[in-house]
Amino acid sequence: MKPFLLITSRDDDAVVLPEVESYRQLTGLRDDEMVWHRAEQRSLSGVDPSLYSGIILAGSPFTVSVPDHLKSAAEKRVEAELAQLLDTVVALDSPFLGICYGVGTLGRHQGAVVDQQHGEKTQATLVRQTAAGKIDKLFAELPTEFHAYVGHKEALSQVPDHIAVLATSDNCPVQAFRIGANVYATQFHPELDAPALVGRIRAYANHGYFDPAEMEDLIAAVQGVDVRASHLVLGRFIEEYAR
Repeated sequence: MKPFLLITSRDDDAVVLPEVESYRQLTGLRDDEMVWHRAEQRSLSGVDPSLYSGIILAGSPFTVSVPDHLKSAAEKRVEAELAQLLDTVVALDSPFLGICYGVGTLGRHQGAVVDQQHGEKTQATLVRQTAAGKIDKLFAELPTEFHAYVGHKEALSQVPDHIAVLATSDNCPVQAFRIGANVYATQFHPELDAPALVGRIRAYANHGYFDPAEMEDLIAAVQGVDVRASHLVLGRFIEEYAR
């Protein structure tokens, strides 16, 4: 089997190391089956999608919709390199799953409007499949409605016709979408269980995702929700594209 490529861009080891471990646990992939690339440390130039069974782009503290003058040099570089990578991924319809940050990067690349109208504080939310989601090869095995963890400042507010919206929720109209046959993005986090999310909440308490005064209440709330169905998106991606 060709390995999968996991791309992260968090510069805090206390956050990114548990994140990578979450991906390894929920995919069941060994170290040699999932190559880890830290984009904030190393250029993405030259990454060849044909060398991998699929590419997973993890969430990020980077925010596409923030004005460029507020972005760090590293963030602007990663955005530019991801855009180049997505040129190839979309042209070849290579297996790709972008999670949270992937909605913004892939959405903008494909002409969607990325803004902060539909941001969601860190929480568990009820996600519903659309008609397209019910027949999609990754989403069809999920329940029609399922809970998933979210926490994002930006989302898609408008999508062009060629983007197939697969899932939605009351507060965020685009929770998942597909381009072509094999290029996906989810706004929710299929890689997180409750302990992983609690760690993320504590690490990002002062990053603007929620009122820090609400932290303990948020932690109590997310631990009582069953999000196992959301994990199936990640599992189905691996099952579908392992080659």
